Amino acid sequence: MTTSAMTHGAHGHDAGHSHDDHHHDTSSTTLFGFWVYLMTDCLLFASVFATYAVLFMNTAGGPSGHDIFELDYVLVETFALLFSSITYGFAMISGHKGNKQATLTWMMVTFALGAVFIGMEINEFHHLIAEGFGPDRSAFLTSFFSLVGMHGCHVTAGLIWMIVLMLEVKNRGLQPRTMTRLGCLSLFWHFLDIVWICVFTVVYLMGAV
Repeated sequence: MTTSAMTHGAHGHDAGHSHDDHHHDTSSTTLFGFWVYLMTDCLLFASVFATYAVLFMNTAGGPSGHDIFELDYVLVETFALLFSSITYGFAMISGHKGNKQATLTWMMVTFALGAVFIGMEINEFHHLIAEGFGPDRSAFLTSFFSLVGMHGCHVTAGLIWMIVLMLEVKNRGLQPRTMTRLGCLSLFWHFLDIVWICVFTVVYLMGAV
């Protein structure tokens, strides 16, 4: 092998390492930035939780949580969202293994479970409003609709994001940049699960009891 060929090979090897290092740095920066976003979102939810804690007794002569919450119904919602977190975990495992079809399949299952959750939440809101228990009925109901509705909006945004990523995986495969985006959505989705556990415990469980 000539000196020039060896030099060229060394340069190519260094360029490959440089490209990998650059992607690793970019991925780490992206994930760190997304963690910062989640912390700010956590503060947002904390402020709405605090508002609910102050207002949940202010029923203005209207119904309380004990009167309107159906724990069996909400429990089904909860299991749908929790299982969707598990199935998204399977999607990430498949993605790291390079199995494109399995990744898409688990993402579709996750999307279906998330859609069930949102559909049941919309149905619950519709039922309450039809009964005359809308957000304008009392401070309690205003804070209830605000907190639960804000979480529902986040889940809806996650479902839209999931559609975009499923199309990306289908068309471009499991490229490193796509895996980074899948990782960000994973953090977001698990975060929403944790928030919902707090909502279920503080709003529905304690309210019904």
